[in-house]
Amino acid sequence: MFYGTAVWDPWLIVAQIVCFQCLYYLTLGIFMAILVGTRVSRMSLVYFFDYATATASTVTGWCVIASFILSSLAGAGFLLYLIERAKKCLDFSATLYIIHLLICIVYGGWPSSITWWVVNVTGLAVMALLGEYLCIRRELREIPIRFRSRSVSEEKANEDLDEQIPLYHVDNMA
Repeated sequence: MFYGTAVWDPWLIVAQIVCFQCLYYLTLGIFMAILVGTRVSRMSLVYFFDYATATASTVTGWCVIASFILSSLAGAGFLLYLIERAKKCLDFSATLYIIHLLICIVYGGWPSSITWWVVNVTGLAVMALLGEYLCIRRELREIPIRFRSRSVSEEKANEDLDEQIPLYHVDNMA
């Protein structure tokens, strides 16, 4: 499909959103397991969806914040390979964080912590801007044009054709 053609495919968009959301939570889980899991006795969904865990007053809170920021960096890479278009990066990033906000509201209520908002808005900005940058770099790459090397038999056939075609010179026509 050419990039200039706009095809409305809602199933593709929904599939991309679901895949992007799953990849984000998978990497968030990996970073949480590495950074937070070593500090707490039991990992739970509280660290994913409760706004009170993203705090700058404890080391564990800083580990949660680092997990979210690192996941947004990984999300930029997911945008590069999953979405592939710079103009769609902000849309998909915002959709991811809106869905995350809705899950957080269902899980623990409206996030009233300013730290949670700063971390998530920063994550959104990092993901969207870095994803756009990476996608633009890919879109602006030169397209390599490769010439096919001719085989010996093709060169011989071309030489035979050159010998069979009579050439007329302008100076002989007088």
